[in-house]
Amino acid sequence: MPRFAANLSMMYPDLPFLDRFEAAAGDGFKAVEFLFPYAFGKQELVARLKANGLQQVLFNAPPGGTDAASIAQAWDKAGDKGTAAVPGREAEFRTGVQLALDYAEALDCPRIHLMAGLVAAGQEREDVLPLYVDNLRWAAGEAAKRGRDVLIEPINTRDVPRFFLNRQDRAHEIIAEVGAPNLKVQMDLYHCQIVEGDVAMKIRKYLPTGAVGHFQVAGVPERHEPDIGEMNYPYLFGVIDEVAEACGWEGWVGCEYRPKKGGELGGTSTGLGWLPRSR
Repeated sequence: MPRFAANLSMMYPDLPFLDRFEAAAGDGFKAVEFLFPYAFGKQELVARLKANGLQQVLFNAPPGGTDAASIAQAWDKAGDKGTAAVPGREAEFRTGVQLALDYAEALDCPRIHLMAGLVAAGQEREDVLPLYVDNLRWAAGEAAKRGRDVLIEPINTRDVPRFFLNRQDRAHEIIAEVGAPNLKVQMDLYHCQIVEGDVAMKIRKYLPTGAVGHFQVAGVPERHEPDIGEMNYPYLFGVIDEVAEACGWEGWVGCEYRPKKGGELGGTSTGLGWLPRSR
């Protein structure tokens, strides 16, 4: 069965962030992911992971900014969804990658997501592709020195208009062009369904290549629990199991969804009925 990681940025929203580690462990999760760690000290996060027997499996490099305050502001601004494909912000991107690698080493996290950012008005994706490839090649080299993978994620343009990377095939083409073995795709099935569909066949096509580093799931179209919406996740989890067993993939599936009852005390836990069924 897939191994599931709780996304602490979206799940348990009724609790303060640092209390969500204990809540996830209480619900049986063995691993967690989240968007950004930079508002908290490294040792504070390490202590929460160790106290609850959890493994950190993914977080994002800064979407912009170079310190905790500016990173938080960058994420709140409509124009900042990453800097990897944004001209003029190369130094900011490199500073953010080094900060993320420092956190990854402290948290013993094997992978970091590098957000591409938005295509500016008047530009086309092909205009900034060489910059994106150069930034990814540099970041993969820096990450390899420290034993980490870096990931790129196709994101749908309904949620994030003009996001640079949207399709699975394009992500894999870019990875081939960069040519770094530690650069992989973060395959979010929610985004994939919205943009492309045919999700099961894409899992069968791409997982055996070794270029998929992580999965994420959420119900479509509203990004709630996986058992709400149009996708047959029990079937898709079976596909992941089947293909992973055949090719030796041992990654994680991140639960990056907004619990429908998340505003209620214990709402996230109540909505986990999909989890044992998928197992």
